[in-house]
Amino acid sequence: MKLIIAVIKPSRLDAVLDAVTEAGASGLTVTEVRGYGRQRGKTEVYRGAEYEVKLLPKVKLEIAAPADIVDAVVEAIQNAANSGKIGDGKVFVIDLEQALRIRTGETGAAAIAG
Repeated sequence: MKLIIAVIKPSRLDAVLDAVTEAGASGLTVTEVRGYGRQRGKTEVYRGAEYEVKLLPKVKLEIAAPADIVDAVVEAIQNAANSGKIGDGKVFVIDLEQALRIRTGETGAAAIAG
């Protein structure tokens, strides 16, 4: 099992949700976050005053998936989130040692299956 963590632009969320579902992911968690990276923030004008926003709004997705579909899910995220501009995001894949479905007590791959 693997845990896929993706940080993407909020505007790409719907497209990514559709893509990862089609790739076989049975569930995910979405969190609104703010981030700072190569994009280095942006300058905005509010009531005539210019100010710099360093932490930009992003969306973090966490997807627990069986190892055999991880490549397909990562590719689906990459294709759906890509706008070709700076700030499209990042995807991280880490080992997931254990999972437990609280309601039924199922563990391992059975706990993350749809």
